[in-house]
Amino acid sequence: MSAQAPSARPNPSSEAPALDAAVRASAHAPSVHGTRPWTVRHVGDRITVGTDPDRRLAVRDPDAREQVVSCGAALFTVLVTLRAHGVRPAVRELPDPDRPGLLAEVRSAGAAEPDARDRMLHESVGPRRTHRGPFPADVDDVRTVRALVSAAAAEGAVLRPLGDERLMRSLAGLVAAAEFLHRCERDTGEELARWVRAPGAADPDGVHAEDFPPPDRVADTLFPDRDYGRGRVRGLLDPHGDVAGTAALLTTSGDGRGDHLAAGRALQRVLLTAAAGGVSSAFHTQPLEEPHLRAFIGERLCDGAHPQMILRLGRGLDARPHRLFASVEDGG
Repeated sequence: MSAQAPSARPNPSSEAPALDAAVRASAHAPSVHGTRPWTVRHVGDRITVGTDPDRRLAVRDPDAREQVVSCGAALFTVLVTLRAHGVRPAVRELPDPDRPGLLAEVRSAGAAEPDARDRMLHESVGPRRTHRGPFPADVDDVRTVRALVSAAAAEGAVLRPLGDERLMRSLAGLVAAAEFLHRCERDTGEELARWVRAPGAADPDGVHAEDFPPPDRVADTLFPDRDYGRGRVRGLLDPHGDVAGTAALLTTSGDGRGDHLAAGRALQRVLLTAAAGGVSSAFHTQPLEEPHLRAFIGERLCDGAHPQMILRLGRGLDARPHRLFASVEDGG
C-alpha cells in the first residue's frame, strides 16, 4: 500500500487523539525492572520523551545507559502508534544540549496511510510480554530470525544471534557470573526489591510475582534468571519448557546517549516483530552492568561493537504468528 503525501498544514485538533493514544501506548514499552523510567507527555502540538530521575536505578545503572535504552523503546512505541493512527511523525532527538533529560520531541509531519507493517507492529504493543524462565521451543525458522535482524538494522543497530553453541555457553557463563555476584551485593538487592511487587499488587510498575517463577520451579537452564524475590516475595509463574532458546546480542557502533536511544528503538522494533512472529523474548543484562564484563563481551563476541542488550528468543505455548507476519516479511 503506497503512503499518501504529508498534508501541508497538520491540524493539531484532529491529530490530538493520535498523540494521546501514542502517550498511552508508551506505557507498554519494555523497561529495566518494569520501572518505566521515562516521562512521555503530550504538550501542545508535540510529544516529549525524557528521563525520570526518580526512576533511575542508581546502583545498577549509574550512567543511565539502561534508562535511556528503556526511553528509546518508549519512543519507538510512540512513533509506531502515530503511524498506525495515520500520522507521520517528525522526530528531533536530543534537541536541547542544555536539557540532557529531554531525549526527543515528536511532532506531526502530516497524514500518511499506515502500511501493513505499521498495523502489525502496533497491534503487537499490548500483547508483547517479557518472558522469564525456559522456553517450550526454540525459534525454528530462518525467516523469522532474518526479520528480527532486519528490524534492528532499520533503527541503526545490529542484532547478532549466536549460532555457535560454544559462544552461547560462553555468554551464559558470563551472565551466571554476574548474576551470582549481584546476589551477594546488598545494595543491588535492596534496589531490586523496591521494584518487586507482591501477589495481587495493583501497582502496574515493577516486576510482579505473577511474572516470575519461584526458585524451586526454575529449570537448570544455561541462563539463570534474576532472583527477583530475594526471599521476600515468592514468584507465582508456572514455567513451561526446558529450552534455553536462541541467544542474541543487540549492539551499536557507538556508545553515546544517542546510541543508547537508538538501541532502545531497535529493541522495541525487534520485540514487536518477534511478538508478531510468535516469538517471545527474555532479557539478561547482568554482565552488561559490570563495565569489565561488558567490555569483554564487546571485544570477544561483538567484533568491537558496544553491547546494549542480551536476549534469549524462543516460542511459548501460544506461538501463533500475527495474521500479517508472513505477508509483511515476504515483502507483500
